Amino acid sequence: MRRCLLVLVLFLGLVSSVWASFSESGGGDNDLARLNIFGRILNPHKKGVPDAEIKVLVNGEEIHLPARGHQAHGGTLTTEFDGSFQIELELPREVITSGHIELEIFKPSYKKTILKLKPEDFALKDGEYYAKIEIIIPRVKGPAFWIATVVFILAYVLISFELLHRTLAAMLGASVMLLISYTLGTWNPEYHILSYESAIHSIDMNVIFLLMGMMIIVGILKNTGVFQWCAYKCYQLARGNVIILSIILMTFTAIASAFLDNVTTMLLLTPVTIEIALSLGINPLALLIPEILASNVGGTATLIGDPPNIMIGSYAGLTFMDFVKNLAPVCLISMVVLFVYTKLVYNREYGKAKIKDVQAFIEQLRQEYRITDASLLAFGLFVMGIVVLMFLLHGVLHMEVSIAALFGASVLFTYGLVTKKIDLLHLIEKDIEWPTLLFFIFLFILVGAVEDVGLLDMIADGVFHLSAGSLVKAVCLIIWVSAIMSAFVDNIPFTATMLPITAYLTKVIPGAESGVLWWALALGACFGGNGTMIGASANVVTLGIAEAAGHRVTFFGFMKVAFIYMVISVAIANAWLLIFY
Repeated sequence: MRRCLLVLVLFLGLVSSVWASFSESGGGDNDLARLNIFGRILNPHKKGVPDAEIKVLVNGEEIHLPARGHQAHGGTLTTEFDGSFQIELELPREVITSGHIELEIFKPSYKKTILKLKPEDFALKDGEYYAKIEIIIPRVKGPAFWIATVVFILAYVLISFELLHRTLAAMLGASVMLLISYTLGTWNPEYHILSYESAIHSIDMNVIFLLMGMMIIVGILKNTGVFQWCAYKCYQLARGNVIILSIILMTFTAIASAFLDNVTTMLLLTPVTIEIALSLGINPLALLIPEILASNVGGTATLIGDPPNIMIGSYAGLTFMDFVKNLAPVCLISMVVLFVYTKLVYNREYGKAKIKDVQAFIEQLRQEYRITDASLLAFGLFVMGIVVLMFLLHGVLHMEVSIAALFGASVLFTYGLVTKKIDLLHLIEKDIEWPTLLFFIFLFILVGAVEDVGLLDMIADGVFHLSAGSLVKAVCLIIWVSAIMSAFVDNIPFTATMLPITAYLTKVIPGAESGVLWWALALGACFGGNGTMIGASANVVTLGIAEAAGHRVTFFGFMKVAFIYMVISVAIANAWLLIFY
């Protein structure tokens, strides 16, 4: 018994001695300290890098990270969408103060970077250590970069030249990039283009909801016959004078396009315009082409007038009044020039007009194109007025414009259903252009992918070097490149591509903080749509209806008239920006 007690005492003494020695060497739990490492991972343009993998190495050995933040697994943590991260560890104090702690940062299309933390990088507060990190990681052109670039260019070609329906082309491109990321990218991270989370995050829902809301409002209003009634009123005001008629039609089209979808405006006005032109004995294209040009100019004047403006406003945080104050004056000047230009080009055609009985034709139009539902129109205009008022107060309320559009659409929709004036299924199926909304969604994913791999950064750097840091050169480059490109390819994908590029140039070019580069992009993309018959959706829709009615115009026939005016209007816009900004 005494031997057992002696052995136990000796064992306890040995354990106590070992524990004391271990504690003195800094290896005991009592000497553990909390280490907090936080900060951001940035690209060369100082923009946050999402989904960058971070590993922590202590004395050369990787340690497991607790699940925290956007994503953590297998000891690896990934950055949030703004490039931020936060790591919390418990390590022996001696390791923090004198050990070797490293962060290994990796993302496809970026160079693997190792950041060595020194003891002086840590700040001690309340017994815990803190280190704030902000590191720029360089880009590399790896497999993900080249695959994303090729897929994007092919999708762009399919969209621009209508080799495939643009919605299908954008969906195909986006899905191929995601598929490659999760197949080849799983086996070899160098092939990972973008994550599913990043793809969803790249979709600008403010644009999607604004378009949807305005589609519903316009879809309900067109059931009242108001657009056709306005065309009849235009003819009544002109009293058979073709020049006056053309000016009135252009003015109405421009105003309507500034607040409503210009495609819908032209869709409803075109048949009436054709009928009026035939009654006058002139070629309908002599009225339709000026209307097309006016719709694209008028749509430029406001945030909601043209899809490129909606995208620019949402991306740059610009208000409805910002667009009106900065773009409406130059649009007004361009409209006056359009009136003069139209008279010069079509004066001979207008001179062929054979006016038999103006009053009889006015009466015929009055009977044929009347308001079909006055109460729905009155309520619709009231709601539209509230929506526009909320657009105007955007800068005060700090409310996204899509909220105003959805509110107006829901109120008007509810009124139509309660009064049984609206067919729910017809409105959802016909008036909401689902292919257009889906096109925007997939387009945002496509652009998000090439932005992620660095293609847009490369283009932005190229434009910056071409401009040599000069604001004047940058304005001229953006407005003319945007105009020429938008004349021959769809201005929506082009604008989406240019958004991050313009944002970067606005930050780095002295004087660009006024926002002038955003206005150059808007004017170039919207005015450039007038250059050819495929430059804007309103052009395609209007000329398609005219051709179906037997009044066809060739590509170069349209371009002969429209491209010259496009160059004139863009030159006016360029001069305006250089003089006033």
